[in-house]
Parts: sequence; structure tokens; C-alpha cells
Amino acid sequence: MIYTAIDTFYLTDEQLTNSPSRKDGIDEATEIALRIYGCDLIQESGILLRLPQAVMATGQVLFHRFYCKKSFARFNVKKVAASSVWLASKLEENPRKARQVLIVFHRMECRRENLPIDHLDLYSKKYVDLKMELSRTERHILKEMGFICHVEHPHKFISNYLATLETPPELRQEAWNLANDSLRTTLCVRFKSEVVACGVVYAAARRFQVPLPENPPWWKAFDAEKSGIDEVCRVLAHLYSLPKAQYLPICKDWDSFTFSNKSLESKSHSATKDAPRSSSPINPETSALKGAPGEANIDVSGSKGALVKQASDKLNDAKKSDDESKSIAAERDVKDEPTLRSRPDRKMEASGELHRDRERERIKSRDRERGRDSDREREREESERVKLKDHGHRSRERAKDSGHSEKSKRYSSHDRDRDYYSSSYSSRENRHRHH
Repeated sequence: MIYTAIDTFYLTDEQLTNSPSRKDGIDEATEIALRIYGCDLIQESGILLRLPQAVMATGQVLFHRFYCKKSFARFNVKKVAASSVWLASKLEENPRKARQVLIVFHRMECRRENLPIDHLDLYSKKYVDLKMELSRTERHILKEMGFICHVEHPHKFISNYLATLETPPELRQEAWNLANDSLRTTLCVRFKSEVVACGVVYAAARRFQVPLPENPPWWKAFDAEKSGIDEVCRVLAHLYSLPKAQYLPICKDWDSFTFSNKSLESKSHSATKDAPRSSSPINPETSALKGAPGEANIDVSGSKGALVKQASDKLNDAKKSDDESKSIAAERDVKDEPTLRSRPDRKMEASGELHRDRERERIKSRDRERGRDSDREREREESERVKLKDHGHRSRERAKDSGHSEKSKRYSSHDRDRDYYSSSYSSRENRHRHH
């Protein structure tokens, strides 16, 4: 039993040799190749997702830890790699959406298998299933880790060790590259980060022929042993001697990130290749039927033609049954197509109905606003008419008042003139009388 605690997920060589994959019949070379292939997927996807190196390193460590407890035959490498990247991006506080991770892995698989790069439809049944598998595999990883995902990388020790040893600057980049490559192996679950960092520094110094202090040994200052450093160098040398890792279909789960015609054709070809093997027990019967006339020649010579006819009839029946099974499978595929397209069609219909309802509501609201505007215009016209009527009445009254006033003025001026002339006449008479 492997117990998980904070930074204590380290296994012995005996536990690695008795891994769940070995118990399922997977040999050591195949397990190493699948581990390297999964780590390559994580590294490449991290670059395409523009994630920092810490996220990719954490994802590779989680990948190795998961397959120390689970078998490659039960969990697909591609799905576990995608879930490891998705989980590591959250742990390192650089989260990415599930949609982005699935699109990147879909594109990588199309490139690796030389398939036409098709767009992953976000409303298809394939995308929904892949998203569910991604979250389900992430839960499996967290469950096996006991929700303890603390990871300590050797990168942070490399700079301190090289600064202490006062090495040239080009040694730092080489050690950093070796530390990144060590994550493709099981060193992260066998040794502590300090030991891996010392082994990487030792290998980089040997490659650049940089002498390091050996009296006393420099690794003693960093709590490392010479045996651990030698094992790290041996594993890295074995890694560089291996060819490029390829995908091996060991898992029983045949689902992939592609949904193109070529992948389906390849699966159908593999199924047809397996079919003759399964139908091989029929051949002895036909051979027995063909051999039976030879035995019957001893007794009756005329039975040979009858047996040959029976064998040919049986072969024709077998061909007809195969054709019928193919036609039935084709009909099933045709029947399944509407079910696959039913969800996006339903979504499109629902979106169309919502759009129509919204347009109807907009038209109704516009009509209401137009009615309100027409009512307001009518009220304004009536008020203007009333104002015009009032203004006309007032102007007429003013005109009448002005006419009366002019007449009164005329009368008053005439009276004044009359009084003036009368007064002047009276004054003249009085003067004449006085004289």
C-alpha cells in the first residue's frame, strides 16, 4: 500500500517493479514509453497554452504519481495527461478553461496522427463527452493523491547550488534543461528534489568538463549521496538513448480527442483484421468438408460433387450473413446520426425560438411607445389649439379696447378744442365790452 502525505510520495525500486501496470501484463519498456509519451503531451500542451514551466513540471509529477497507483490499461494516457495539465494550472494559479485544454489536445492528436485538422465543435456530443471525461479523470487523480498535491521541484535548488559552487553561467542553463528532462522519468517519485538537483548539476559539470570540489565532496553539503547522484545520471543517459515515444493503444478505453473519418476508418480496419482471426474456427469445418470427399472416394465416387456444393453453399451463406451484419451496422449508424445531431438541433431551435420571442417583445414595446407618442402628440395639438383660440379672443378684446380708447381720446380732444375756442371767444367779448 502506498500512503500519501505532504512531500513524502517516494517509492522504492521494488514498489516500482510491482506497479499496477506490471500486474496487468504491461512490460517495463512499454510502461516507460507511455510515461515519456504522456510527459511529452503535457510539455507540448503547456507551451501551446502559454503556461509557465512550473505548471508543466507539476503536471508531469502528478502524472507519474497517478500511474504509480493506477494501471495504464485502465486509464487512457491522453485523458490523464490533459487532466494533469488542467489540475496543475489551477494548483500553480495559472488556470485555463476546460475548453482550451480540449481544443489544444485535439489539435495535437490530429498533428501527431497525420489527420486533417478539424475544428472541435463545442456543441457536439463528442465535446460534451470529452469535457465530462476530463473532469472525471481529474477527480480520480485527486482521489488517488488524497487531495494532497504538494510538489517540490529541483529547479529552485539548482540556482542556489551553482551560486554556492561558483560555477560558470553556461552551466546553469544546461542543469536547468537536464532538470526539465528528468521529469519525463520516475526520478521525481524515487528521490527527493535535493538529490535530483545534485545529480543534474553533476551531469552538467561532466558535460562541460567543469571541476567541482571533491575533498571534501561537494554533495555532502547538500544532504545527498553519491549513489543517488550516479542513479540520476544513469537514468538520464538511458532516457537520451531511447527513440521518440509513440502512442501504444494498451488502454481498453478507445476514445480519443479526434472525431475525423480517418480515425474511424483505421478503427474499422483494425476490427476487420480481428474479424478473420475470430472467424478462423470456421475454416477447419470447410477444410473438413473439402477433405470429406477424399475419404468418400473410397466408398462412393459420386459423393464428391455433393460435398463440394454443400461447402460452396455454406461459404455463400457466411458471405450473405456478413453483408447483412454490415448493412445492419450501417443502418444503426444512420439511426445514431440523428441522435448525435439532436442536441445541437434542439439548441439551435431553442435559440431561434428565444430570438423570435425577443423580436416579438421588441415589436410590442415599439408599438406601445408609438401609441404613447401619438397620444402625447394629440394632447400637444389640442393644447396648442386651445392656446391659439385664447390668443385670438384676447387679441380681439384688446382691439375692441383700443378702439374705445381712441374714440374717447378723439372726443376728449374735440371737447378741449371746443372749450379753448369758447374761452377765447368769451375773453374777446369781454375785452370789447371793457373798451
